[in-house]
Amino acid sequence: MPLLDSPFAQLDLIRQPEQQNEPLQAFDAADEYLLNYLAEQQPSVATRVLVLNDSFGALAASLEGKVHVTSSGDSFLGALALEKNLVRNGKAFDAVPTVPASQALAGLFDRVLIRVPKTLALLEEQLIRLQDQLAPGAQVIAGAMVKHLPHAAGELLERYIGPMHASLAVKKARLLIASVADRPRATSPYPTRYRLDSPAIELLNHANVFCREGLDIGTRAFLPHLPQNLGSAQVADLGCGNGVLAIASALQNPDAHYTLVDESFMAVQSAAENWQAALGEREVVIRPGDGLADQAPQSLDVVLCNPPFHQQQVVGDFLAWRMFQQAREALVVGGALYIVGNRHLGYHSKLTRLFRGVEQVAATPKFVILKARK
Repeated sequence: MPLLDSPFAQLDLIRQPEQQNEPLQAFDAADEYLLNYLAEQQPSVATRVLVLNDSFGALAASLEGKVHVTSSGDSFLGALALEKNLVRNGKAFDAVPTVPASQALAGLFDRVLIRVPKTLALLEEQLIRLQDQLAPGAQVIAGAMVKHLPHAAGELLERYIGPMHASLAVKKARLLIASVADRPRATSPYPTRYRLDSPAIELLNHANVFCREGLDIGTRAFLPHLPQNLGSAQVADLGCGNGVLAIASALQNPDAHYTLVDESFMAVQSAAENWQAALGEREVVIRPGDGLADQAPQSLDVVLCNPPFHQQQVVGDFLAWRMFQQAREALVVGGALYIVGNRHLGYHSKLTRLFRGVEQVAATPKFVILKARK
């Protein structure tokens, strides 16, 4: 893999989660453009720089020791990648302070470097939170590959930060550069809320939660077919989002024990608040994580999963396949993984390579609900 070569450092970087013969690198031309732009401004060690949505730590790791850098984002895997890439390049794993997107920032910042996220609601929430975190004369610089840069990103910078101009494209990347100006103090439109009829619950969704405006159709197809009569089973909701699968299951299984895991800090925050609203003080474990990587082997009876089919802008089944492997490892013999998936993704054939028995629980014209027994 090529090295990231910038005016600040030359780094050997890896993506997370790791896979053999990784076809993709851990940085792109937008990272290089952001670093080159900042270098032209000749920042000092005292310059306070906030990095937002640094996919695999390329920006923060490059800037460590050169400026006073803080990293914040909504990805547990992104935070893990930063730690691993710091160590990989001879630095302490905690050399860069990190702030999950679910927590408040502590400015003031002179420069903010942003990788424009796939979810513009996350960008909007981040810009709103920045409004009282910027030093006089600060700049906010957002970067992305041109094909992933929506026009609305510039409009959000104008609305919440100040006058914005777009750079020329370099190696198919572009920067949006905003200077701080007086703007009315904005009230965040997040979290959003919606209600379900069955189960009769209200679900809260922070800005980066998948389908925050309403229940996604895959989960809607899954809910009527959740396993019944679980007794005191140990159940995990893998990639829990706002927690709806676990909460619906827990309402039907009062003696079961639940663990909810997601790599999005805002999803975990949403799931915890929704669990509290629906189930009060009932015992539960809700945590950010790399799927079930930290789950003890053979410690679960049931895993519920609506697997993702993309990581940021990259579409593929690598994450889903990895989740299936993690589930198999964490399940007891005789335990079961229940998933919902688009018919065309062919999950049935993938699951049969890992589990001894795979059956179709239900189907709609678009989705299948599968049960895979270890």
